[in-house]
Amino acid sequence: MMIVPSPLRLRLDSAALVANWRWLAAQGCAAACGAAIKADGYGLGARAVMERLAAAGCRDFFVASWAEAAALMPLAGQVSLSVLHGAGADDMVAARTLPARPVLNSVEQVQRWREAGEGRPCDVMIDTGMNRLGLRVEEAMSGALDGLTIEILLSHLASADEDSDQNAAQLAAFRSIRERIRARRYSLANSAGVCLGADYAFDLTRPGIALYGGTPRREAEGQIRQVVHPEARVLQVRTVRAGESVGYGATWAAPRATRVAIANLGYADGYLRCHAGTGGATWQGCVLPLIGRVSMDLTAFDASDADGIGEGDWLGIDYDLPARAAASGLSQYELLTGLGARFARDWR
Repeated sequence: MMIVPSPLRLRLDSAALVANWRWLAAQGCAAACGAAIKADGYGLGARAVMERLAAAGCRDFFVASWAEAAALMPLAGQVSLSVLHGAGADDMVAARTLPARPVLNSVEQVQRWREAGEGRPCDVMIDTGMNRLGLRVEEAMSGALDGLTIEILLSHLASADEDSDQNAAQLAAFRSIRERIRARRYSLANSAGVCLGADYAFDLTRPGIALYGGTPRREAEGQIRQVVHPEARVLQVRTVRAGESVGYGATWAAPRATRVAIANLGYADGYLRCHAGTGGATWQGCVLPLIGRVSMDLTAFDASDADGIGEGDWLGIDYDLPARAAASGLSQYELLTGLGARFARDWR
């Protein structure tokens, strides 16, 4: 089969990924540190992320669906895999066959697993205030879980990225549940929850966005390293005369004769129109501001200061997650998981 190089790539930093996991693990003190690798490892490639973190010592991984679990088979090393969306009626063949545990999220899922799970261990999600997935506290306390072999009892923090009273309320609720429901391990903290301190760590933390370069709270500022570096090839360098416009809607006009680099990048790749006015790129240390609107697969950058730039050169796209989130209005999660399949994933 012919191998055709992509004009887009994500330069992915293995050392930064592992360093982020180790920093997050240290915040949990004695707790184990797992990894959320749902959405194909937040867009980086779930198998590649699992392999690198497993080699560093991570043993607990979490995906959203059974399709995501199946894509990771065979599992890398001695690892544990949990499926956060549980065991629906259509999931039971996969749930009974694959070496992964369902995270049971409702009384109905509990009953389904009790009838068909053949006594295998499971995980259970308790809703302590998120009102998304999970058994209500009163359902869990009423005996619905009696007889299950629960490996991990989980809950999920709704406002850990904020200084919210809800954090302490959920912590208190989960502590109460721990006293009443027996499990081998207990887990509450996501990336932001890790930053709230050791009280939230319990036996296992489950970071996601912070592994991949996102800063969930101020406590992580300066500690989390950027993992994802998008790059795009230049298709053409052209001179735009003074007064001429660039792109749809003529939203930018050249104040003087301007050299413009047109990159093979656009909103079809997840580089959205909201970056117009604030986005940019670099080439050999030169800053290239984004000009005009972002098109489906073309974006223009002011290359006036980039002497020697030409067709085929690679631009480094500005993509620091906290900075881009503040400038674009998108969340760090959207910025990361939205990067499309046309990017080659290049681990280094």
